Amino acid sequence: QVELMESGGGLVQPGGPLRLSCTASRFEIAHYAMGWFRQAPGREREGLSCISQDGATQYGDSVKGRLTMSRDNDVNMVHLTIHNLKPEDTAVYYCATRSTPYCGDSGYPRVADFRTWGQGTQVTVFS
Repeated sequence: QVELMESGGGLVQPGGPLRLSCTASRFEIAHYAMGWFRQAPGREREGLSCISQDGATQYGDSVKGRLTMSRDNDVNMVHLTIHNLKPEDTAVYYCATRSTPYCGDSGYPRVADFRTWGQGTQVTVFS
């Protein structure tokens, strides 16, 4: 069974960067587009970023400009760096995989396009 496991969350202070990682098991991410999402309490899950097989990236508008997504196929991992953390970045962060190599034509990652999800990692930004 395909598995995704996020790591890197925790209690962090505003202003700094935070790097989240996602490790895949039982499948090779090299063949698929991968995405990052987050869900804050009482809010819907929102798409943050997507990276295609060829390394091309898409970013959602809500956090655009403060995100960097990368992939390392050799170790079956993807990463998301959030720059200039803000309290409103507090959420559970999820990685997910599409069943296709590319992020698609929508221009941003959509929840419905991703098939397999990790359990999430909590990020809490406090002053």
